[in-house]
Amino acid sequence: MGIAGIPWWTTDIGGFHGGDPNNPDFRELFVRWFQWGTFCPVMRLHGDREPRQPQHGITGGATCRSGADNEVWSYGPEVYEICKKYMELRQSMRQYTQKLMKAAHEKGSPVMRTLFYEFPQDKRTWERDTYQTYMYGDKYLCCPVLAPGQRQMTVYLPSGVQWKSLTGGTTHDGGKEIQVDCALDVMPVFIRTDR
Repeated sequence: MGIAGIPWWTTDIGGFHGGDPNNPDFRELFVRWFQWGTFCPVMRLHGDREPRQPQHGITGGATCRSGADNEVWSYGPEVYEICKKYMELRQSMRQYTQKLMKAAHEKGSPVMRTLFYEFPQDKRTWERDTYQTYMYGDKYLCCPVLAPGQRQMTVYLPSGVQWKSLTGGTTHDGGKEIQVDCALDVMPVFIRTDR
């Protein structure tokens, strides 16, 4: 979307309709979506959850039924701690995100960038299997977890720079694939060491 000229694109974290905060499968989906939302131009938790609340009244807005609670603490203590960690991460990137938004406004630079946008000389970044990953600005390589139950993934690190894991701090040379763990509380993210 960013490369198409829409830099402030986002989603409603968790989807807008449905999803029960008490359902373990939905909790996993919610966590993965929340992690990904941390590295989107707009991080927005929004939606109409199940189970629906009883209807109050018979006319006007009273005929609309409210959804279940949808705050980060509504998903249980484990999910709350994960969400809290990612909210703090987003807050720590506030000035960086503001810089990206300014560049989007003034130059049309995408906030979320395909790998080939940042690394056009690396032929591998143009291949389809690298599309699951993207850059948040020019600094963060983001690897959203897209499959239920996934706890490991293969990540391609673009060439020409070194990459430091956001969690653990391990440094890797670019231009190669690596296997990374992605426990429920971790979305793999790598930081360019030359930025």
